[in-house]
Amino acid sequence: MKFENVSIEKAVNEGKCITRIDNMVVFTERTVPGDVVDLEYFKKRKKFAEAKVTQFHSRGDDYSAPFCPQFNHCSGCKWQQMKYAAQLKLKQITVEESLVNIGKLALPEINTILGSENETYYRNKMEYSFTHKKWVPNLAQLDVEEHKALGLHVSGRFDKVLDIEDCHLQADLGNQIRNFVKAFAIENGFTFFNLRDQVGLLRNLIVRNNQAGEWMFILMFSEDNQEAIVTILEAVRHKFPQITSLLYVINSKRNDTITDLKVNTYFGNEYIMENIGALQFKISPKAFFQVNVPQATKLYEITKKYAALSKDDVVYDLYTGTGSIACFIADKCKKVIGLEYVPEAIEDAKVNATLNGITNTEFYSGDIKDLLTAAFFETHGAPDVIITDPPRSGMHTDVIAAIMNAAPKRVVYVSCNAATQARDLALLDEKYKVMQVQPVDMFPHTSHVENVVCLELK
Repeated sequence: MKFENVSIEKAVNEGKCITRIDNMVVFTERTVPGDVVDLEYFKKRKKFAEAKVTQFHSRGDDYSAPFCPQFNHCSGCKWQQMKYAAQLKLKQITVEESLVNIGKLALPEINTILGSENETYYRNKMEYSFTHKKWVPNLAQLDVEEHKALGLHVSGRFDKVLDIEDCHLQADLGNQIRNFVKAFAIENGFTFFNLRDQVGLLRNLIVRNNQAGEWMFILMFSEDNQEAIVTILEAVRHKFPQITSLLYVINSKRNDTITDLKVNTYFGNEYIMENIGALQFKISPKAFFQVNVPQATKLYEITKKYAALSKDDVVYDLYTGTGSIACFIADKCKKVIGLEYVPEAIEDAKVNATLNGITNTEFYSGDIKDLLTAAFFETHGAPDVIITDPPRSGMHTDVIAAIMNAAPKRVVYVSCNAATQARDLALLDEKYKVMQVQPVDMFPHTSHVENVVCLELK
């Protein structure tokens, strides 16, 4: 079904905009409010439809020409067509609407979102996939050598990979490394992964870097072919002396996660270091670490401010990861207890505390809901302040119950998903009042936004 000269009304989350046709909400991608377009449905449900733009007649005031030629197909940044100021405004609205409509909360005036210092080349980690057949828009897949690819997934398609030549998310050396690996592999006849048949030597590439110009390179192979592994890694080692951590993984599973796999060190260190403020942090291959360090510094400073710590406070840092927030706030309190379900991250957290001469932190691994018991509080001390930075899914209801039972005077909730944060805050509202809200943009040109909320015991 086709429609002509339709006006796009409003931007919503996940990089989409909406309009209304015959009382039907219609979602579109890569548009901005004020665009006048022709649309064609590709999915229709009872209450909504999704449509693709077949023609643009005019562009809205918030339109900005995308700087990446792969923008229309790549899943990396879906908002390049929108001016950055408009992106920030939308993210602010997303946070406000989530807290009001989902949380049903009484709120103070929400602080203006903090925009990113860098709109491009801000990420310190990228993950790429190999494929034996690159995705070609509007063309059939061609099973020929020239159509091997190393890149990012096509938007909405886990099984299709778009070949990437120039990505604007990470420093340009990342492009050079990725393109060299692809060219070298093709030249030497190494096979690229076939997701359907689960064959092909080369599966994934992870590239991390720090502000000091050091790089970590992790290449994932589907089999332990040492001759091929050595050939590729030696070539990378000699081509890029900036790589101080050259690693590889053997993965014969059907998924690409490396959490449960051994990471082998071929050359250099098994980690790189990064600074946040005056502190140093060890980043191991499996560790979660904020990908936009300048913005992470702002995020941590706000968290520390909202915690309003005193020298006698015992602080619990839930979902502590590698202990970055715990270490960042440790100088302002008596003790920090960091909890995290990934054992390797906890080991990094302990190292990070030692590296920075911090002696008042303790770190424990396990499921947060199982750790937060009355016995644990009795052993380690009741929390005066709790800081929580859960994954996108938010906190388990048992964790929320444990927080309310412990009844710390203050809770600082850091979230990358305003919707699940609002859901959790609605439960905490029984005992806590929202005092301050500060959105922070960590990911320009995407719909993602971090939000820090300060709650105080009623």
